[in-house]
Amino acid sequence: MAAFCTRHHHLPNADLRRLFHRLTIASSLSILCFSLVYLLAGCCQSGLVENSDSKPNALGFLTPGWPYERNVTGASKVASVGDGAFAAQTGMESNSSGKEWTATRRLPQALIIGVKKGGTRALLEFLRLHPDIRALGSEPHFFDRHYARGLDWYRSMMPKALNGQIVMEKTPRYFVTVETPARVHAMSQEVKLIVVVRDPVTRAISDYTQIISKTPDIPSFESLAFKNRTTGLIDAQWSPLWIGLYAQHMERWLAWFPRSQMHLVSGESLITDPAGEVGKVQDFLGLQRIVTDKHFYFNKTKGFPCLKKPEGSSKPHCLGKTKGRTHASIDPEVMQKLRDFYKPHNQHFYQMAGQDFGWQ
Repeated sequence: MAAFCTRHHHLPNADLRRLFHRLTIASSLSILCFSLVYLLAGCCQSGLVENSDSKPNALGFLTPGWPYERNVTGASKVASVGDGAFAAQTGMESNSSGKEWTATRRLPQALIIGVKKGGTRALLEFLRLHPDIRALGSEPHFFDRHYARGLDWYRSMMPKALNGQIVMEKTPRYFVTVETPARVHAMSQEVKLIVVVRDPVTRAISDYTQIISKTPDIPSFESLAFKNRTTGLIDAQWSPLWIGLYAQHMERWLAWFPRSQMHLVSGESLITDPAGEVGKVQDFLGLQRIVTDKHFYFNKTKGFPCLKKPEGSSKPHCLGKTKGRTHASIDPEVMQKLRDFYKPHNQHFYQMAGQDFGWQ
């Protein structure tokens, strides 16, 4: 009886010890599980950051050195190539003082609207040296071909830009497309318009030279330029000649925009004095003249100016092989007839432009 009472007296202590043991095990397992979850969450987050650093931009326009693929000098310089990749994904940049700005995609404030074979590609490349210009490299053809896609699509094509930077693009077909002036005006009444013009006769020959490089079996320039070679009747509707009717196209733009919002660049002067012409464009855009004659040298082989050392490169940069082609040989008599044809159109254009371009 005494032994039974003794065992019965010690049973609660044994139960308490077992309960305490179980609680200890349960607590240890809980801590272990929490630790594992924490570690796994940290690894996943690290992986996401690494992926965001290395994943290319979905549109394919930006490089790890964003926001200045070439534009990395001047007062607006924001980030080095080393720290630019992740910032490009987040839309944030910081300068050496640690201040941050938000870069966004905006509709363009300036457009190079023409003309084809006038020197628009050269002008765009020269302007991209300026740190306060963010320019789309390709031609989006929004206002002439893809207008139905809407402004949101158009905005998504633009490079990211900081406050104070000018977003721009170039599509030479805009200048001659009938519907374009009204469409551009609907987007912005303040947009600045840049037109590179060139002697319409040499422009037409350059245009034809590009065409035969792609389709060498087309008829001769002379046969295409005339409706009737015997009578000398010019075919003004043939695209290489029609584009050169600058006054006709200019009238449509002036119906929607004041002359003060249009800047004309001489294609000839862009070759002989690139710094001077680019300087005038910088003035027109309200920018400091950062791109100057120190950026250019004349390439005798190609026959036009090249960039000495673009930012991010240790080598001089010229436009591609398709630029500076040797023009097709044209009958001098045909050349003179074309000059006679364009003379009144050129005079009208000079009056509209308030500038004599000296095309003979």
